[in-house]
Amino acid sequence: MPAQPLNRRTFLQKSAVTGAAVAAAGAVGTGTAEAAEAGHQPEKTPLTWSFSILGTTDLHSHVFDWDYYKDAAYTDKAGNSVGVARVATLIKQQREAKGEHRTLLVDAGDIIQGTSLAYYFARVDPITGTDGKRGPKHPMAVAMNHMRYDAAALGNHEFNYGIDTLRKFESQCHFPLLGANALDAKTLRPAFQPYTVKRICVPGAPDIKVGILGLTNPGIALWDKDNVSGKMVFPGLVEQAKKYVPRMRALGCDVVFLTDHSGLDGSSSWGDSLPYVENASNLVAEQVPGIDAILVGHTHVEVPSYTVKNAETGEEVLLSEPYCWGYRLSVFDFELELHHGRWKVTSKTAQTLNPKDVDEDPEIKKLLEADHELVVKYVNTAVGTCTQDLSAAESCWKDVPIMDFIHKVQMETVKAGLSASAAALPLISVAAPFSRTADIPQGNVTIKDIAGLYIYDNTLYGKKLTGAQLKEYLEFGAKYYYQVPAGTKVDTATLTNANKFWDYMYDTAAGVDYEIDIAQAEGSRIKNLTYNGAPVADDQVFVVAVNNYRANGGSGYPHIASAPIAYSSTNEIRQLMIDYVTAKKALDPADFAVTNWKLTQAGTPVF
Repeated sequence: MPAQPLNRRTFLQKSAVTGAAVAAAGAVGTGTAEAAEAGHQPEKTPLTWSFSILGTTDLHSHVFDWDYYKDAAYTDKAGNSVGVARVATLIKQQREAKGEHRTLLVDAGDIIQGTSLAYYFARVDPITGTDGKRGPKHPMAVAMNHMRYDAAALGNHEFNYGIDTLRKFESQCHFPLLGANALDAKTLRPAFQPYTVKRICVPGAPDIKVGILGLTNPGIALWDKDNVSGKMVFPGLVEQAKKYVPRMRALGCDVVFLTDHSGLDGSSSWGDSLPYVENASNLVAEQVPGIDAILVGHTHVEVPSYTVKNAETGEEVLLSEPYCWGYRLSVFDFELELHHGRWKVTSKTAQTLNPKDVDEDPEIKKLLEADHELVVKYVNTAVGTCTQDLSAAESCWKDVPIMDFIHKVQMETVKAGLSASAAALPLISVAAPFSRTADIPQGNVTIKDIAGLYIYDNTLYGKKLTGAQLKEYLEFGAKYYYQVPAGTKVDTATLTNANKFWDYMYDTAAGVDYEIDIAQAEGSRIKNLTYNGAPVADDQVFVVAVNNYRANGGSGYPHIASAPIAYSSTNEIRQLMIDYVTAKKALDPADFAVTNWKLTQAGTPVF
């Protein structure tokens, strides 16, 4: 077992409330003869206490240190481990070091989506039940109940499987799911509990009241429009924090702690599609007085400790983000003093701990090993064969057959569902390279092979764009590449992800031919855009097969969110791909592989 970051004796020594200290504090008020002769009373030693809040975020249904897409223990170049089973061991160590009643445990959202295990208990054997039969308990509810979470914020991915699945998960949790800015669309009242108040017991003194406010991401209104439209609305984090933080202080909260499913750089991926900020934790800290600390989520980065000065009070607000998937555990340590019957925070620090060197919690293994084995069996189910190996390793800069597989399924599905008038329009597809490590091997094709390529639970739309709009759409995506002047060697290691435009945000198109000239400035890169060999006209109308995330405004692409709908479906694209292979029995690139786009420098092909 690794050395503890803080042992129990050291931690408790920071809290001066012992039997002797309480007695001394009571006796000191009588004064001494010397003090009486001097005409004043000696000052009382203030009572002090310490406690911690432990935080996780973006767990995405990683229970064990396992990669379902690879059917093997999780590995990455940084040596990280994943899963709450390891994090649970760190939490036990923290509780042993600091005292069970001196620690709270909080999560910042995105719990029930993200792995094959999450999909299995949402769709294959859903927790909502099937045919009138009661469904199973969600493994994340089982694990988090065992770990004794005190609260969790709602993440945007909590809504991916619909409100019924979320409500069922909520009912299985022994802790509240908090969302002060998740409101009923009709009444504008909170649809979920906005906050909870926990008490830290201090012998011989008032309890320390810790208010925990939960805030989720306004982007849910875009990303899960199909599931929430007309049912729920999601105002901004700053706006709702301004409403609830004063209320919590008025209730007597000594410490106000926020758990926000929102990053801390003030950015948004949706342009002007929403009037609220996506990554607003820093703005909440700066603009809302009365906050002590914030557990940050959503952006999948590690920020051990970060402070923001509140503009009104000048007080420092402490923030920490523990990466994702159980890579890290945030630890907030607070020290307080009792003044005139009220506790005041005198010191606060934050750090992140790495669970990779501890063992998985044996109780969680015992509770969930059977569920895990069910999912392993499911993802290893063969659905067909493939005539050759299909790799996504070069999918971010080359038109590769594995991406054409996605395009083929999207176009076939949309085509079959179009009305007669829409079916007469040219049909194209857009899709992003979600995983550079995806690979469909030659030979048997399993569910995990396809799930590893299409890692999100997106559904499918057909939307209408004009030729001019399509070109703007592709130009927007082309900002993914750094500018590389003609005659300069192109290094794929430094070519992509310009403008913080990540792989999942970058759409390529099938059904039209075009070039992306990376020697040109952004906005002037799409060249020779043609359909069936003829230049695309500005007023030409296309049906574009696109996933629901993008169709509803995800990543801020122009025109697509407001474009007319020609087709929509509740079927996941991943399942449509599985069904395609099952029906065809053999996945053959000859049926779909077409090289229709390429990178150039001043007209010269790069690869």
